[in-house]
Amino acid sequence: MIERLETGARMSRIVKHNGTIYLCGQVCKDATQGIKEQTETMLEKVEALLEQAGSDKEHMLSATLYIKDMKDFAEMNAVWDSWVPEGYAPARACVEASMARDVLLVEISVIAVEK
Repeated sequence: MIERLETGARMSRIVKHNGTIYLCGQVCKDATQGIKEQTETMLEKVEALLEQAGSDKEHMLSATLYIKDMKDFAEMNAVWDSWVPEGYAPARACVEASMARDVLLVEISVIAVEK
């Protein structure tokens, strides 16, 4: 069975299937901030969605990060490294990408499993 949460016309924020959780792309809460703050609030949203779906960051399987400019890679990684629990790093990719809005600096898509 497929369960969709917070479904709109274009996408669902969470899709669950056979114990696997798929989160739609998440961006920051305040796009006027720099890469550090955008990354922090983006990850806060991921954590809240994982909790809503019955999971947590220790159960992430995969994360794909999209960064507007690789000059921000080290600063974004510093936030990521402090957020991911030691020993629970998911498979991860990070690519430089054009963003949906020019003020966005980073976006993430996550796959996890239920606790």
